[in-house]
Amino acid sequence: MYELEKIAPASIPAAMEKAEHYRLTGESASAESICLDVLEMEPENQQGLILLLLARTDQFTLGLPGQVERSREILPRLSSAYDRAYYGGIICERQGKYQLRQRGRRSGFVAWEWFQHAMEQYQEAKRLRQPANDNPILRWNTCARLIMRNPHCIPDPEEHEEHMIE
Repeated sequence: MYELEKIAPASIPAAMEKAEHYRLTGESASAESICLDVLEMEPENQQGLILLLLARTDQFTLGLPGQVERSREILPRLSSAYDRAYYGGIICERQGKYQLRQRGRRSGFVAWEWFQHAMEQYQEAKRLRQPANDNPILRWNTCARLIMRNPHCIPDPEEHEEHMIE
């Protein structure tokens, strides 16, 4: 194994800029690595935690096992209840989009479930938000539109029947 090198505390702001740049240019694994370096020095760096979460959700499209769990493990470390709800919604929404693109026999049912969870999280974030922050509303509307535009993105009829029996 390798022993990872530590970055200088003074370089953290520049490292965060690089992580954002790498994320936006599609190099999410590099962004994730930089965030881990920052968090090694400052474990509670909120910007680093959020960028790490986003970099991991960017990788959902790779279909790597455990990515949802790896993203979710960051949520309890976020200091704000709003951030925990909002970014919890982001995780679910991005997994829903990934499932929707799979086009498998049950992918629409699975995607619908993820979007429902995302919308619940966004509703909670909306309740906790600052008055001028409409981000949870915008994300909720995105999920709703994805569901409405994809006729196969519906609740699983078998699941519905099971719940009716209970």
